[in-house]
Amino acid sequence: MSFNVIGIGNAIVDVISHANDMFLDQMGIEKGIMQLVDRDRAELLYAAMRDRVETPGGSVGNTIAGIGALGLKTAFIGKVRNDALGRFYAASLEEAGTAFPNPPKDVPLPTSRSMIFVSPDGERSMNTYLGAGADISSADVPDVFDGADILFLEGYLFDKDEGKTAFAEAAAKMKAAGGRAAITISDPFCAERHRDDFQRLIAGDVDIAIGNALEWMTLYQTDTLDEALAQASAACDIVACTRSGESVWIMQGGQRFEAPVTPVTPVDATGAGDQFAAGFLYGVATGRDMETAARMGVICAAEVIGHIGPRPKANIRAMFAEQGLL
Repeated sequence: MSFNVIGIGNAIVDVISHANDMFLDQMGIEKGIMQLVDRDRAELLYAAMRDRVETPGGSVGNTIAGIGALGLKTAFIGKVRNDALGRFYAASLEEAGTAFPNPPKDVPLPTSRSMIFVSPDGERSMNTYLGAGADISSADVPDVFDGADILFLEGYLFDKDEGKTAFAEAAAKMKAAGGRAAITISDPFCAERHRDDFQRLIAGDVDIAIGNALEWMTLYQTDTLDEALAQASAACDIVACTRSGESVWIMQGGQRFEAPVTPVTPVDATGAGDQFAAGFLYGVATGRDMETAARMGVICAAEVIGHIGPRPKANIRAMFAEQGLL
């Protein structure tokens, strides 16, 4: 089988719970960002969660699931242990229609998980135990690229050397198959940690790059978003920038395209960027113009912030049709 879009990233089970600001302070959780935690800290936080909801996650995993829900053939390359969470992750993807070509294995570390605390204002505070997923390497990249259009790469993979080898292997195989590569910057701290690598990738191996305003300004070390995007678009064919409730900007060929956003108070902001990427890459993969692809991304993001969990629950294709986008 050939796939339209293939993702590679950390296969993480998201464990989501509600928590107020007092709880976050008491537990030493910094609000609104992703923090890496060790195994002991992960077990402590897991035990403290009141109303756990477990769902297959990971930034690119969420995006690929969203694209699959829109009707394209998708696969996600990740690594999980043969434990309860790993089997749950693999089965959940397959049931949702996304291929998971690497079955759970007997590996040293437990399956990755992220404890996500959702505040009353919808902000999410993520505490991620990297686990087995972050040990993905070039040896874990299967030959599934023939006939594929887009490979979507996760910036978090660069936090380990093994991940960099997986990234390079997948990009090389995708290029050999004649497809395009896309990357999500993932996080401002990720942009800070891997600035040179990311700038080199965006200028060389990547055709589509997605990030938010803070990520782009961090990556190019400027206080001006226009300057950051000018540098990015000079190096990369398609550059997408989400702007926290303001219109989305897409840069291509020296032009800027915009998609309006209607600000709302989110129920849960988890997955907003991931699902924007899903809608946008769906639009690109199906040949839509940049403005239409961006509008598709905005619709996907708006849907996912209206409920708990990082993946769509509504019929997004029907929502596209209502807006005249199909």
